Amino acid sequence: MKLLLKITTFLFCLPALLFAQTQSQEGATLLRPRGGLPFFFEKIKAGKPITVGYLGGSITEAGNGWREQSLTWLQKTYPQAKFREINAGIGGTGSDLGVFRVQTQVLDQKPDLVFVEFAVNDTGKKPEQIYKAMEGIVRKTWRQNPETDLCFVYTLTSDMALTYQQGKLPSSALAMDQIAGHYGIPSVCMGLEVAALAHQGKLIFKGKPEDMPDKIVFSADNVHPYPETGHRLYTEALSKALKQLAAMKVTPKKRTLGRPYIKDNWEAARMISVDELKKQGSWITLTPENDPVALALKHRFSSLLKSTTPGDYIEVQMKGQACGLYDVMGPGTGQYVMEVDQDFKQTISRFDAYCTNYRSNFFVVPTQPNQTHTIRFRVSDEKVDKAAILKTRNQAMNDAQRFQENACYAGKLLLVGELVP
Repeated sequence: MKLLLKITTFLFCLPALLFAQTQSQEGATLLRPRGGLPFFFEKIKAGKPITVGYLGGSITEAGNGWREQSLTWLQKTYPQAKFREINAGIGGTGSDLGVFRVQTQVLDQKPDLVFVEFAVNDTGKKPEQIYKAMEGIVRKTWRQNPETDLCFVYTLTSDMALTYQQGKLPSSALAMDQIAGHYGIPSVCMGLEVAALAHQGKLIFKGKPEDMPDKIVFSADNVHPYPETGHRLYTEALSKALKQLAAMKVTPKKRTLGRPYIKDNWEAARMISVDELKKQGSWITLTPENDPVALALKHRFSSLLKSTTPGDYIEVQMKGQACGLYDVMGPGTGQYVMEVDQDFKQTISRFDAYCTNYRSNFFVVPTQPNQTHTIRFRVSDEKVDKAAILKTRNQAMNDAQRFQENACYAGKLLLVGELVP
């Protein structure tokens, strides 16, 4: 009875303890230095060549944005070191794809520092999903090289500004900061000053700079900053934080991966070529040399598989937490039917209201982690009402020929787990 009482008391106290932990971290500040960037600055002092990785969404991918501007700042501030960058920004993607991409697109190039930027694109996602992906990124990085420093950076949209103005982190950034706090990773609120300037009436989030010469115009769409204004403010915030981190007296010590923040994190996330998988039907291989879609997406995929024949499928035998595809959506795409062990089916549309052009996309479906599964990604015979879908954004099929196909494309298998022979 006494033991039961102790357990019951602990269970009642646990939510309060978790709430207190969240409360202590929810305040917004420019920099939470935590363990700093000791290996990065040690290499700078030694004048060694340094590789900086930038993993994020379109705000990171943008030309002449904070990525390029911050690298230029590093080069000017520390001329004794030779810097090179890894641009692993992909528009419209969050940490849930980033955890699959980080190995081949960042870690294989042996970075010394990796900035991780997903706060905007992870908006609206459940904290548990953000924990899984962000912790997976951290553990994959330090499993490979414990001397690679990490820094989480938080950008914003106009909708997120109000939360910052209240002195709090938006929900996506707060979830990320839980992971950063657990591992001692510094985090930088690059959008904090942006929100403050907007509150003071000095900054407008959306507009044309020429229409408001007396204001700082952040962006054309409330999200993607102009290089001269929004990105400049991001860079100024990051450079200020980096100066503070450089002043820290932290001796580099080899990191060890302790207990995870959540046990079912996605450290096991992998991106595998679909060429390695079993295929049934008339799949054809597309390359930038023989196909316009593959050419348009050559920075995403070296090649693609494509089928327009209903019933064709790609088959996977796996064991793990989740499985899906990194693929294509666009005017000529249709639907997959994902079949798991022949007793579960889920239709996955590859057409939405933004499909006036081709773009990379992905989907991931959870699986029972302790079971071996046979999964088929089958081309659906059900046609999509593309006109109705486009109409929801006041778009139209101006060239009906472009929308005629209902094809399925496949670029990479996304797997949290292992393939089973």
